[in-house]
Amino acid sequence: MRYRRANAAGGTYFFTVNLADRRSDLLVRHIDELRAAIKAAKNARPFEILAMVVLPEHLHAIWRMPQDEADYPLRWSQIKAGFSRQLAKVETINASRAFKRERGIWQRRYWEHQIRNELDLERHVDYIHYNPVKHGWVACPADWPYSTLHRYIERGWVAPDWGGRMADVEGGYGER
Repeated sequence: MRYRRANAAGGTYFFTVNLADRRSDLLVRHIDELRAAIKAAKNARPFEILAMVVLPEHLHAIWRMPQDEADYPLRWSQIKAGFSRQLAKVETINASRAFKRERGIWQRRYWEHQIRNELDLERHVDYIHYNPVKHGWVACPADWPYSTLHRYIERGWVAPDWGGRMADVEGGYGER
């Protein structure tokens, strides 16, 4: 089955990608392997990561695609496969996944949203950076180690205490 996906060359996209086992902590336990898989995919088919957060069982990212193409599904496939190949085969694999030679680590599908404008981008970046707090992993966004928020702080784009008063922000971050 072929899914309808946004397909704008040079577009900017927000993604949510989940593990099959939503109780797992595989992504943070194997963060170096995930980073290596992302680096390999970027080397093979470049794209820019504008924002990203990795939580134990899911991740969010915003990518800007090259001006001449928009094949993010191939890149996600490369990342998922590259990450999975680095891990020991200990997960349960159902018959459908075995038939398709899939590992069963990742959910097959993922959420994607094409960023429409600067306000949409800003809201999704904030949503990504605040997500560890939303899920109860930390009290302050800067306390979560697997986030591009640290890059934003280093570059002076946001203050180190960013997110301390998020409950006061009208409309929240991506929750509408």
